[in-house]
Amino acid sequence: MIGAIDGLPENIVGFEASGRVAASDYESTLIPSVEAATEGDHKGRFLLVFGSDFDGYEAEAAFDDAKMGLHHWGDFERIGFVSDHGVYRSGIKAFGFLMPGEVKVFSLAELEEAKAWVAA
Repeated sequence: MIGAIDGLPENIVGFEASGRVAASDYESTLIPSVEAATEGDHKGRFLLVFGSDFDGYEAEAAFDDAKMGLHHWGDFERIGFVSDHGVYRSGIKAFGFLMPGEVKVFSLAELEEAKAWVAA
């Protein structure tokens, strides 16, 4: 499941993933918000939190994630990733440099720091 993170500055789109993420989560929640945040010429800022109960992606959701990432390749100037899941943290650290914007990885205990960094 993907839910919006409330209380973020207007220029930041933020989500928390918990349980198993389904394609319907992308279609109903994430994609419309990302589309709205990247309208026009301005670059957005993105915060993604994988909560402690995050259990991965369904296959179709993983495909939707890849499609969205390619479609919005250069649309974000800052991306903050917050998780204690080692494999996802390592993957972002290993490949984050390929992203056109700045990417930084935080632990769950650093969530407030992540919010501040994405907003700065």
